[in-house]
Amino acid sequence: SLFERCVWFSQFGNLVDNLRLYVRGGSGGMGLPRLGGQGGNGGDVWVVAKKDVTLKRIKDKYPQKRFVGGAGANSSVRSLRGERGEDKQIFAPVGITVTTDDGRILGDLNAEGDRVIVAKGGPGGSRYTAFEPSKGQVKHIRLDLKLIADMGLVGFPNAGKSSLLTAISNATPQIASYSFTTLKPEIGKLMYKDYKQISVADLPGLIEGAHINKGMGHKFLKHVERTRQLLFVVDVCGFQLASQTPFRSAFETVQLLTKELELYKEELVSKPALLVVNKMDLPDAEDKLQELKEHLQNPDQFSDLLPDMIPKKYMTFKHVVPVSATTGFGIDHLKSCIRESLDEDAAMETKAIHQERLQALRFPSHEHL
Repeated sequence: SLFERCVWFSQFGNLVDNLRLYVRGGSGGMGLPRLGGQGGNGGDVWVVAKKDVTLKRIKDKYPQKRFVGGAGANSSVRSLRGERGEDKQIFAPVGITVTTDDGRILGDLNAEGDRVIVAKGGPGGSRYTAFEPSKGQVKHIRLDLKLIADMGLVGFPNAGKSSLLTAISNATPQIASYSFTTLKPEIGKLMYKDYKQISVADLPGLIEGAHINKGMGHKFLKHVERTRQLLFVVDVCGFQLASQTPFRSAFETVQLLTKELELYKEELVSKPALLVVNKMDLPDAEDKLQELKEHLQNPDQFSDLLPDMIPKKYMTFKHVVPVSATTGFGIDHLKSCIRESLDEDAAMETKAIHQERLQALRFPSHEHL
């Protein structure tokens, strides 16, 4: 129902990883028959990679999602050769694939300044066309954020992320490299009985203060966006980063990770997420897990435990899964939770796309004028 769709969008609507846009090249200008004058060609529409642009920003700035090239000028006595229409540029983030509505790839934006032409302007009228101009190309295009993996691991260095990745993967995790980033994450592949594969990325370490750009931290946060969902990993017994930093309980760790994501980009906190509570083989792990669950259910009651890092919005986890990467406890359950969560997500997205297309059929906009 539309209601479900609204709930879906309000829950996860802040993070935009794909956009559908209407693009039309500019129309050509009229030729001038008695003097053989040629009309100007219409402007083209381009998608251009630019730093610090997000798909969400495009969506907010251009709610109509329509981009049209400038019209070519008519030929006149004063100017026999009509002026060319102005090109329209759509600035988009780096690391985007541009496709037509039916999935044909028009191009990739891997580095700042990369450009892809998405709609050509129409030629101006000339003696070859009886001085009649042509309209520009019309298309619906999609901008898709290139993903590194289905799931991204989020956790501090001691959480046991790499041993967890090895425990859930069917083969040794591989280092992957991408054309649009220098970061080389480790990617593990989860295989299921029906041959479905799910990829999980462990990105180089997040540290406290990453949003202020300490070391790799900022790069890490930038790439969290390029996973469909997040897998928070915490040590059930908490952790201490270094002797001079305070000890953090598992609950504090969750909120600290949430705060780091929020300070970097608020909408990251609305990504679907699961929480993995690792190291369940340690003594007292059961009691600590119960305490963590209690704190997560009523985070406001326990926020006084968080000195200066209370997130604006607490992360809601679709599943809280206790595991031990060392003994293998809980690993199969975790794999099925990951699968279930991604399948739900895909079903929602398909539904939303169908709704959007139905909507377009019911209420055609003035796109063809």
